[in-house]
Amino acid sequence: MIEFANRLQTVEEYYFSKKLREVRGLVAEGKPIINMGIGSPDLAPPTEVITAITESMSEAGAHKYQSYQGIPEFRAAVSSFYKSNYNVSLDANTEILPLMGSKEGIMHISLAILNEGDSVLIPNPGYPTYSSVTKLVGANPIYYDLVEEHNYQPNFEALEQEDLSNVKLMWINYPHMPTGTNASENTFRNIIEFAKKHNIVVVNDNPYSFILNEKPTSILQVEGAKEIALELNSLSKSFNMAGWRVGMLSGKQEFLNEILKVKTQMDSGMFYGIQKGAIAALQLSKEWFSSINSIYETRRALIHELVEKLGLTCKKDGSGMFVWTKIPSNQKSEDFIDNLLHKYNLFIAPGSIFGSQGEGYIRFSLCVKEEDIKTAIQRIDNLV
Repeated sequence: MIEFANRLQTVEEYYFSKKLREVRGLVAEGKPIINMGIGSPDLAPPTEVITAITESMSEAGAHKYQSYQGIPEFRAAVSSFYKSNYNVSLDANTEILPLMGSKEGIMHISLAILNEGDSVLIPNPGYPTYSSVTKLVGANPIYYDLVEEHNYQPNFEALEQEDLSNVKLMWINYPHMPTGTNASENTFRNIIEFAKKHNIVVVNDNPYSFILNEKPTSILQVEGAKEIALELNSLSKSFNMAGWRVGMLSGKQEFLNEILKVKTQMDSGMFYGIQKGAIAALQLSKEWFSSINSIYETRRALIHELVEKLGLTCKKDGSGMFVWTKIPSNQKSEDFIDNLLHKYNLFIAPGSIFGSQGEGYIRFSLCVKEEDIKTAIQRIDNLV
């Protein structure tokens, strides 16, 4: 009998991995399931990206191992992108580390910074991977509540009441997933001040800043942020390149050098063609974002109509590709979405999977074709 690692007892299989097996089973039975739960872009990447990767296939050295730090042209493209879109200056040689998706970076950062028994501040609700990776490396999650009454901004008075003596890392995520809330004008400044005071490395996970967001922001815009902050970013959502696995980590050289020690043990460099495609994406004009956001705006309006048909209320001004929706206070979110699944053949994500503060909410994805959302509305009309 093989005994597997004790660390696996701290985590469970990812919710969507389990739930989608059930959904696939229903589809196999002939149920016309519409998946409105997953944030996987259904739109195509830019044509310039496809052209770039295709043309790169015949270049000399394209199929060899690549540098762990990416080709210089890719880092330069990231640097230019940050300057033109966030007005943040990054040294392409020392302050940018390409990643195979920003999810990879969550593990790399945690392995580089945390020892067993250290503590980590994690948003509640928030991306479940922050918790699972923290537990896998033997650290302790300390959840800080983000609530609707405070517009999902951190409560620094409450944070100061926590035992912060062992805290080494703090995860933040603005625009926030799952609620779609942007950081307020003072939030980033207060976070940097808090992190410096307590010597806590803060990481902003920032993949949604160009989706339905008029003013993309970076925590690195705050004066002095590089002294204590890192930022993850990704091409998955902004350029419909989720399966390509292209991300980047930005911050000061001393931090990135330590994280690189971990990364070099876990991969052998990003495929050359993918880097060339990523460069093409990063060099596009802002018209690209306008074009995809016009589609998401139409879809969001239809999701709002769907929410109203269900007799629910939702956050209507959020950024990102989700609609955060409140359900009746006497119902559990997993029970609520199971009812929608079996009654209307609609799969929506329960808010409870994002933490205890997500209970009482459900999350609709905008990665659903317009005609499918209209079909969902018709199903509800037909059964009312």
